[in-house]
Amino acid sequence: MFSGLVAYLDSIKARDPAPRSRWEILLYPGVWAVALHRVAHWLFKGDLFLLARIVNHIARLFTAIDIHPGAEIGRNFFIDHGFVVIGETSAIGDDVTIYQMVTLGGTNPTDGVGGKRHPTIGDGVIIGSGAQVLGPVTVGDRARIGANAVVTRDVPEGATMTGVPARPTLVGAEQYAKDFVPYGTPCSEAFDPQTQKLELLQCEVEQLRKRLAKMLEERDAERSAKGRDRA
Repeated sequence: MFSGLVAYLDSIKARDPAPRSRWEILLYPGVWAVALHRVAHWLFKGDLFLLARIVNHIARLFTAIDIHPGAEIGRNFFIDHGFVVIGETSAIGDDVTIYQMVTLGGTNPTDGVGGKRHPTIGDGVIIGSGAQVLGPVTVGDRARIGANAVVTRDVPEGATMTGVPARPTLVGAEQYAKDFVPYGTPCSEAFDPQTQKLELLQCEVEQLRKRLAKMLEERDAERSAKGRDRA
């Protein structure tokens, strides 16, 4: 158990440059919210719904993070800062990072039947500040949801989504999505979330230039090879 806690704290430290020690991470509201959710979820699975709700309300009071006891959460889930809402039928994979003011919300079923109405989040997903992921959509592994984006449709694996409604950018996932990228951006470390749209466009242009240069090199290499064959 202790080794598991240490591994969890180290996974957070790898994604957040602010803490100087594991002890500091233990004070994070996101860590406490997830810990109390584990208790609430255990009670919820045992049909102790009232007790689960009590633990949920205590967690929300002290952390400003509202995770429904029914939500399924995987390993190394990190909520950076607070004011996050996660609905009952949400399912979150491993190594997911969520920033402040994010909602994993449901849609209102017209037939009055609950069912699956909240998102399913794949492994390694990053959801930026203020983003809203609504309905029983699936966000693929290693996807990035930009700040203030509103997602209402399935997100492909490795995609970067921005805008309202969210649309995929042209940045190739293979260029950046293998490792964790702070704030969900493939751009430079000096990225400013407040200028996200401009920086993402600049990043797309840079990636397109690299692709064009590679295509031109391949074309020149093919022409040279054909020239040698004719000679």
